[in-house]
Amino acid sequence: MRIGMGYDVHRLTDGRKLILCGVDIPYSQGLLGHSDADVALHALMDAMLGACALGDIGKHFPDTSDQYKDISSVFLLKETNRIIGEAGYSVSNTDITIVAQKPKLLPFIPQMAEVVANTLNIPLSDVNIKATTTEKLGFEGRMEGISAYAVCTVVGR
Repeated sequence: MRIGMGYDVHRLTDGRKLILCGVDIPYSQGLLGHSDADVALHALMDAMLGACALGDIGKHFPDTSDQYKDISSVFLLKETNRIIGEAGYSVSNTDITIVAQKPKLLPFIPQMAEVVANTLNIPLSDVNIKATTTEKLGFEGRMEGISAYAVCTVVGR
């Protein structure tokens, strides 16, 4: 068993959809990024790659490549799962924390967990997703951006 940790942050901006864990969240702003800027899945992918000592998402999906412009992070999560699988690993469980002052994410968490479980082909009971605020402190509290942390365990070899 190995453990990985991931972190990501993206700035909120007008004119973009807010996608978190592959779910389109109704909100007046979205996250700015080369792909769909899904901070939660980006943190998860980095945790998966880190657990397997395979680098990070920038190494595998560089933001300098037009191939990944506006791409779905669900697709990238599938690819990350394939990459770690080829290295002899599979995700055992994951825990994701999304940090955002707004919008309130509780109603969307069950759907987010389903997307992650289905994409990784693991039981729903092995996926935990939670959301928190920063009590209006920091860039998340000022509603300038959203961050996410992820931890996962992988098994194999």
